[in-house]
Order: sequence, then structure tokens, then C-alpha cells
Amino acid sequence: MSSERVQRTVSPVDGLLYVERPLADDRLVDRSLDRARAAAEDWKRVPLAERISLLSAMVDAFVAERDEIAQEITWQMGRPIRYAPGEIRGFEERARTMLALAPDALADVVPGDKDGFTRFIRREPLGVVLVLAPWNYPYLTAVNTVVPALAAGNAVILKHAAQTPLCAERMTAAAARAGLPEGLFQHLHVDHDQVGRMVADPRVDFVAFTGSVGGGRAVHAAAAGRFTPMGLELGGKDPAYVRPDVDLRFAIDNIVDGAFFNSGQSCCGIERVYVHRDVYDEFVDGAVALVEQYVLGDPTDPETTLGPVVRVRAAQQIRAQVDAAIAAGARGLVDPARFPAATPQGVYLAPQVLVDVTHDMEVMREETFGPVVGIMPVSSDEEAIRLMNDSDYGLTASIWTADEAAVLAMGPRLETGTVFMNRADYLDPELAWTGVKLSGRGQTLSRLGYEQLTRPKSYHLRTRTG
Repeated sequence: MSSERVQRTVSPVDGLLYVERPLADDRLVDRSLDRARAAAEDWKRVPLAERISLLSAMVDAFVAERDEIAQEITWQMGRPIRYAPGEIRGFEERARTMLALAPDALADVVPGDKDGFTRFIRREPLGVVLVLAPWNYPYLTAVNTVVPALAAGNAVILKHAAQTPLCAERMTAAAARAGLPEGLFQHLHVDHDQVGRMVADPRVDFVAFTGSVGGGRAVHAAAAGRFTPMGLELGGKDPAYVRPDVDLRFAIDNIVDGAFFNSGQSCCGIERVYVHRDVYDEFVDGAVALVEQYVLGDPTDPETTLGPVVRVRAAQQIRAQVDAAIAAGARGLVDPARFPAATPQGVYLAPQVLVDVTHDMEVMREETFGPVVGIMPVSSDEEAIRLMNDSDYGLTASIWTADEAAVLAMGPRLETGTVFMNRADYLDPELAWTGVKLSGRGQTLSRLGYEQLTRPKSYHLRTRTG
């Protein structure tokens, strides 16, 4: 393609061009917004049962191509192929759960009988929803908004990260095969300036953004003056706390997975661990031994369990964070030489477990988004709560213990959107997904996820005038 307005995707697998797409010109963006507005007007009049049926067919059409989609995930963002199919399963689970919740979530709210009056609250669609989706979980993040937005009667325009353009194409193609009306669900490949103009466009009624804090600020700024409602999921620095009564083997296995799955490129992955001193040494030894068993390499190889990070710039930032921590007194317990596939300047990073870390170090304060975890000893629940809350982020926090009562006592004191017990790095689609502080605003999933995609309209009818 000779045009300068081309979006190019370089695969982290081999550093080569994987796909390129022409960027939409402003006229196409304008037409797409007009088509979405028109489609939304018709779609909101379609009975909910019919909307759900069509969207169920869209999910069927999508999962029918699971093998090809999984391969594309691996090549676009580097997740090992042995794990890539899990994203398609998660997409299906979330989509079908949200469709099942729709009738109840969108039903009229009736406050009770009042003589001489008919009263109820009805949820109406907003109109056009702009979804700005990231590359790290390209389908799981998009489905959280796309399916409930459509079910609620909205039109959707999906703009995917430049790293994963095929994901947007796969989703809209499935919608077309299922027979969704033309213009109702579209994707656009556009640049940042165009995104800003779309966010500010009065034809857009809601913006759902998942990405960095900087990206969230840019989206928020673009909407200034219009009061455009939006949902922002902006990442995390999620902590885990290991209490002394824990099933230690279980905790080690699951915390290590929660920290290193997807090469640590998860907004709700575990990035810092606080371990009670009574079990600290045993936990650290077990975690290091498990991390050393990872197989770093080509993610298209089924034997690989740890793939590359997404791009060289990200790898450089991760290395700089680790190097700064070690220079400040931290110790790395994993010898990079155990991972011959690691590239000193490239995207294949050896995993690392850091100890002797403090909250003066960036690695314990700022999002790493890589295969690195810091571990600190603590002496009590009180100390753990203080350290877990000592963060600008608040997406999830996990507590590893045999004592449910202890978790329920600590939960209200934790500044976080989700409190896990003996689990991490997971979204239950029947629970609200939300964050506090710099982790974002709004919520997706559960029946509450429909609230930000609709507006309430109250009906107050006096039926007796005599």
C-alpha cells in the first residue's frame, strides 16, 4: 500500500509486518457516524427478545472460527498459542451471560402501587456507543461493552488498538453473518486525532475506553465541554496478600500464574505481593522455583508458556523499572541465563521475582505490565492493608487465606473495585467490573453494566382525575 495513511501491525513473534490496513478518511468516519445514528433509531424499536436472538447468532458465528481467531491473537500480540483459545471461551461466556441478564436488567422498575397513578422507570438506549479497545485482551475487553450496548438498543462503533486490528474485523464480520442490521455495529481503523474528534462529536453518546491512564486522560479531555458520559478502565497495580493460614502450595501456584500469565500484560494481573513473615521464605522459594519452570520462546510453539511482550518500547520500560529497583537495593532471584530465548534488547524478556523491594521503588508503585513481580514481607493484616492501599490504582486486590471472615473484615478497608479470596486475574461476568482511583470510572459486566449504557426515563401517569 502506497498511501501514507496506513496502519501497520508488527508482530512481536518475529518482529515482522503482520498486517496493514488503510486508515479511514474523515469522510468515511462521518458516514459511519451517520449510519450508526440511523441504525440506532431503528434498532431501539426492535423487541428485546429479537435483539437477543440476533446477538446470540453473532456469538455463534464468532466462536465458529475460534481456531483461526486464536492464531491471529498469537501473531498480533504474542500470547502463547496454548492459551489463546481461552480468550474465545471467555468472550463466549461473557457475551452469553450478559444476554441472559438483559431481560431483568432492562426491565421496567416499578416502585409500587399508588392509588390513582401508574409509575415506573424505563431504561432507554443512549444512541451511539464508541468502544476504544486495547490489544492485551482484545476480545475480552471489547465484549464487555459491545454485546450489552447492542442488547440495550444502542449502535456501536468499535475502534481497536493498532496492534490488534483483525479483532475488530472479526467481531463485525460475525455480526454481519448473523444478520444484524447494516450500520448497527461497525469498526473503524483511525488515528488518535480522529478518535479525539469522534469522542467530541455530538453523534457519539457514550465512550468506553480501556487502556493507559494517559490515554484515559486524553479521551476525557477530548470530551470536555460536551459532558459525554464515559466508562474508563485504566489499569492497575494489583496487590496480593498471603496470610499465614493459607494453603501455601495453592497460593504459590495461583499467584505466580496471576502475575505472569500473558507475560504480565494484564490490567488486573498481580504486580505486588505481601506475604506474612511466618510463611515468607517458603512462599518466595516456591514462587521462584515455579517461575523458573516457565518456557520462554516462540508463542506459536505449543510448548511455550511465556511469550514476548507486545513491543520493544514496552520491553525497554520494563527493563528500566527492574534495573532501577536493583540499583536501589532490590534483588532479582531469577537468573536470566536460565532463559536462553531472552533477548537483551528485544521483546523476549526473562521473568523476574524481586525481593528487598520498598514502596520508594517505581516497580512497587507504577504499572509494570510485564513478567515481573515484587514481594515484601509483612507482620500483620494491618500492615498488609496499609501497603495494599498505598497506590494510585485500585482495580483488584486478592487475599489468600483459609479465613473468609478475615477477608470480609478487610474488604471494606481496601481501596479497590474487586476483592478476591484465593483467586486473582479473573472477571466473573455476573459481578460488576469497576475500579477506583486511577484505575478508572464506571462499570461493565453484571446487570449493573447495563446502567451506564442506558438512561432512565420516569413515567408518572395520573390515571384518576375525578
